[in-house]
Amino acid sequence: MNGFPLLSVLTFLPLAGAVAVWLLGAGDRTRARTVALASALLTLVGAGFLWRAYDPAITGAQFTERHDWMPSLGAQYFVGVDGLGVLMVLLTALVIPMAVVVAWEVTENAAAYFALVLLLESGLIGTFTALSFLHWFVYWEFCLIPAFFLIKLWGGPRRGAAATQFFVYTMVGSVALLLAFLAVYLAVGSFDFLDLAAKGRSGELARALTAKLTLPAWTGIEQRHLPVVVFGLAFLGFAVKVPVIPFHTWLPTTYAEAPTGVTMLLTGLLSKMGVYGLLRLVLPIFPDQIRVVLTPLLWLSVATIVLSAFAAFAQRDLKRVFAYSSINHLGYCVLGIFAAAAATPADAAWDTEKAAALNGVLLQLFNHGLTAAILFAGLAFLEQRAAGARGIDDFGGLRRVAPIFCGLFGIAVFASLGLPGLNGFVGEFLIFKGVFPLATWAAALAAIGLLITAVFLLTVLQRVFNGPLNEKWARLPDLSTRERLLLAPAAALMLLLGLCPQLLIGHFNPTVMRLVEHLKF
Repeated sequence: MNGFPLLSVLTFLPLAGAVAVWLLGAGDRTRARTVALASALLTLVGAGFLWRAYDPAITGAQFTERHDWMPSLGAQYFVGVDGLGVLMVLLTALVIPMAVVVAWEVTENAAAYFALVLLLESGLIGTFTALSFLHWFVYWEFCLIPAFFLIKLWGGPRRGAAATQFFVYTMVGSVALLLAFLAVYLAVGSFDFLDLAAKGRSGELARALTAKLTLPAWTGIEQRHLPVVVFGLAFLGFAVKVPVIPFHTWLPTTYAEAPTGVTMLLTGLLSKMGVYGLLRLVLPIFPDQIRVVLTPLLWLSVATIVLSAFAAFAQRDLKRVFAYSSINHLGYCVLGIFAAAAATPADAAWDTEKAAALNGVLLQLFNHGLTAAILFAGLAFLEQRAAGARGIDDFGGLRRVAPIFCGLFGIAVFASLGLPGLNGFVGEFLIFKGVFPLATWAAALAAIGLLITAVFLLTVLQRVFNGPLNEKWARLPDLSTRERLLLAPAAALMLLLGLCPQLLIGHFNPTVMRLVEHLKF
């Protein structure tokens, strides 16, 4: 099976779907959305086949394809997946059809809208499967284009400023990434992620950077600190995307102004690109440099968790509440990643804690992508019924008139809160289980974020769904059949993964164990 170019097919299938939507759906909204959904579902079937065919027991990347692209630059078309890659491909293929269904009522230039969504899916799958930097960077940048136009053309009243802010912040991060890996290439002559990880572990990369590159004298930075500077540039590129506080200021406005179907993609998938980059590039390639500045990185992680939770509590716009909630939840992933890089004695017990933290990070990636997408889908359905109203104080007592909607949306809220028995609990539990012995002070401070998260999410439930019914919404309709078919299976999946997390962990735990082994001195 590894001889069949499955990853290339999965990458270019949505691209072909985008072309079909554009050609067949121009001027016909029904045909455009039908072709888009069919393409997204076909990609989901392919991703499901990839998940079933992937063998966790095999060491290294699977379904690999390697072809020379620009030999003079050392650039190759090199793709493959391990447990992390196959998890992210599955998440992408799962969220995109949901986003298509949520945007079912788009009327303005529907063919262009759905074509851009499929183009974004193609870029995301390419990002999660590429194993060579230039090839990967093309997809990383390509994702920016459809996301920008989806916000710019179909967003809210301040969509122009939001799209520009999103573009500028992301481009700054991309420039930092490009500079970092150009420096790496000049030092060791390789863009191959697997090769760079080996050189990073052995210390060859740091020695080559120090020996072959020179910082300008005006920087005042000693030559021996150059590897840390290169790491800092790479970290900045991904910190903007997650985002890590204080590089987060683009996110609340962008999430609030983007069409809610697009916000699903931003929080469910694009933010995961940043965490994926930390796991795929930064942690394996720069482990020693992370340890040099580990304490500041842990402080940034704690700030991301706690400050975003307080910010969410202060919001009155529901989209902004869940925008800051997204930052909060991804902060746990960043905390788990950097805690796992901590220097520890050569003892199997410490490896177990690191494995717990990283398994929690990967679970959190998938679970938050699913849960956050459903939360914003619910907000989209609410906005459509309430003529755009989405203030936390605009509603009240909705469970009386829309009990099915409130029940399914409530499951997503409780999953986001981390209620035992739902999918959000296991990932956060594993992260804290691993981080507490590795960085006790950081875990203790981060636990404040859990408390504040519970407060603001329960406040949303109380203000929107409980209490006296606002008579303005006495005739608010409950979910349609189409909307129930979207939310009910997602809620069932949240419960299933909460009770049987091994369905996911069994696939990526071997990858995590190899990464833990890589992090040893």
